[in-house]
Amino acid sequence: MDVLVVHNRYASAQPSGENKVVDQEVALLRGAGHRVEVFERRSDDIAARSLPGKVAVPLLVPWNPAVRTELAARLRAERPDVVHVHNVFPLLSPAVLAACADAGVPAVATLHNYTQVCPPGTLQRDGRPCTECVGSTPLPAVRHGCYRGSRLATVPLAVSLAVNRRRWWNGVERFLCISAAQREVLVRAGLPAERLAVKHNFVPEPGVRREGAGEHLLYLGRLAEAKGVRLLMAAWDEIAAGGGVGVPLVIAGSGPLEPEVTAWAAGRDDVRYVGLYDQAACRRAIARSVAVVAPSTWLEAFGLVVVEAMAAGVPAVAAGHGAFVELVEDGRTGLLHRPGEAASLASCLREIAGGQARNQEMGRAARRRYEQGFSPAVGLERLVEEYRTAIAGRTEAMGGSR
Repeated sequence: MDVLVVHNRYASAQPSGENKVVDQEVALLRGAGHRVEVFERRSDDIAARSLPGKVAVPLLVPWNPAVRTELAARLRAERPDVVHVHNVFPLLSPAVLAACADAGVPAVATLHNYTQVCPPGTLQRDGRPCTECVGSTPLPAVRHGCYRGSRLATVPLAVSLAVNRRRWWNGVERFLCISAAQREVLVRAGLPAERLAVKHNFVPEPGVRREGAGEHLLYLGRLAEAKGVRLLMAAWDEIAAGGGVGVPLVIAGSGPLEPEVTAWAAGRDDVRYVGLYDQAACRRAIARSVAVVAPSTWLEAFGLVVVEAMAAGVPAVAAGHGAFVELVEDGRTGLLHRPGEAASLASCLREIAGGQARNQEMGRAARRRYEQGFSPAVGLERLVEEYRTAIAGRTEAMGGSR
């Protein structure tokens, strides 16, 4: 099968689960003998633009005509079987869908977040879940400045959502939701249910698994409010006031709360802030964990770190909402805490660190869950199946149009 992957890569200064997923899927397909090419833009390249070029970037968010022309020409020349669209913000835009239509190539789109119904894609405002724009216009997002706390910065995203909604719905044969929880939100918002499939992200074999009880509890991810970092710090302070749990908390990542986390961890022997790990260090840190902690306050569409923990035979403590509810079997492969409640998170952390035999059984159950639902073999099968469905759908539609 010939596949063209379309993706706007996020800035390399911040860890991106989405970039990782795209790279892993490309490698998986190529490893299985499929021909895969990539059409991409990089957010890193914005810094090298001239001042007028930087000023023009917001204007390209709703529509980039040059991308339409370039991609359509490439599609006509290469004639792939299917185009797989991932992120189009900020340099690609939904013009990629027009290019697919121009060339008559079916498009599949993975929905990594909620940008189809929420301009910043988080379904969160002021640290709490928000669905004010779901099923309606995106004006509330502009009013509240939901993207980076700025009304001006939110405008291009809101405009793109409003003017391109019908283009997304008509221009994509199959939408791949990364969790059932995400699909449910999007169906309620009016996206075409018959074209919304659930295809969980897969995780490669880590090459290292946990042996023994583990050495630390681990938070691995972006240091941001939506990821529950402040909630974790509050819960850990409560645990420390009660004498601790016998192992330290390791925090790995970077983001806007890095100065706050650095100051909080300074001088403590029960907390280690280690900065941004590379992928090999991430795998080793996970494999040495008593549990991985995922306390997000926003409704995660997936939860890659939880599945990476499963692959290493490590249980998770996660917020009991969004995709975590379907990823973590509460009491079996990990524990779910009440979202946004520091006391509940603290209780779960005490519990998961307090019973070694039960913790290790949870780890074994987590590994079995990974093998059944999130391995490369499962990921490849489901991905190719969705490509074939999209191709068949386009062929049928073209036949009907005649």
